[in-house]
Amino acid sequence: LSWELVLKKRVSTLEAFDGFDVDVVAGYGDADVQRLLDNPGIIRNRLKVTSIIHNAGIVQGLRASDGGFAGWLQSHHPLVLNEWVKLFKKTFKFTGPEVVNEFLMSTGYLEGAHRKDCPIFQAVLARNPPWIAALNTKL
Repeated sequence: LSWELVLKKRVSTLEAFDGFDVDVVAGYGDADVQRLLDNPGIIRNRLKVTSIIHNAGIVQGLRASDGGFAGWLQSHHPLVLNEWVKLFKKTFKFTGPEVVNEFLMSTGYLEGAHRKDCPIFQAVLARNPPWIAALNTKL
């Protein structure tokens, strides 16, 4: 499965899963799974489809246990990538190292791909992302 394919099907997937509204997706039943598996606009893998529904239910549960997904992330911060991957795999389905790394970089929980002498790196620093607090050395 390539990232190119995932990106090509992004809009259709967003529509098929009701904009990824957690409460709507968590409530999907067998008829919804079949509707999704019949949709040529998305990646039609039963395990992937059911994992999205499962993960929506997990996110719902994090509201009670951690105040939400953001609270859950903050309660485990700081971790290094391999620790995050273990935590995500223990908590969610279909969350491998690449997905976890990209997600955590995009949300500021892991340092991004920019070198320290890059102007974008300086712009990121100005936003004071969560990973800054976890650094043991000066930038």
